Amino acid sequence: MTIHSSHPFLEHERVAARQLRGRLGARVSLWCAGMVDGDDASDASGLTVSSMLVAAGEPWRVIALLDPDAELTQALLDTRAAVVSLLDWHHRQLSEVFASRAPSPGGPFRASGFEQTEWGPRLLDADTWAGVRLESSRSLGWSSLATCVIEHVVLGEDPDPLHHVRGHYVNGFGR
Repeated sequence: MTIHSSHPFLEHERVAARQLRGRLGARVSLWCAGMVDGDDASDASGLTVSSMLVAAGEPWRVIALLDPDAELTQALLDTRAAVVSLLDWHHRQLSEVFASRAPSPGGPFRASGFEQTEWGPRLLDADTWAGVRLESSRSLGWSSLATCVIEHVVLGEDPDPLHHVRGHYVNGFGR
């Protein structure tokens, strides 16, 4: 985890394109790949991701921009599968943990409950999630562009979606 001496998203420190991206706002998701076995998550990794979209087609796909240096990106390349969980307002601290901006003694998977699925670890209290398979990956700018086929979807009530806008978390309904 890296602690910065200043806020990384201050207006005067950002370039115009970064400010444009921040104004778009995005739903916060948690991508997890690998294996968890009870308290052992040594073969699992996760990453908070907001740069993603769902593309219609046969089959449907999730397309995401991932940090090429993140453990999750390598785990996705290795396992070719992941669980994508949409986070809610009460997951703010968990989002910070998986973004490596908050500590989690024992590792990030101890910050909440997870169960193993055929796609990877699933956040137990995420109402909406998808199991995906990696179709392709390539470099795009400073990111890795991951295209994944959606194999399984569970849709929950989605009462308080967590969004990220201009460097801050906001409730998806403006509260």
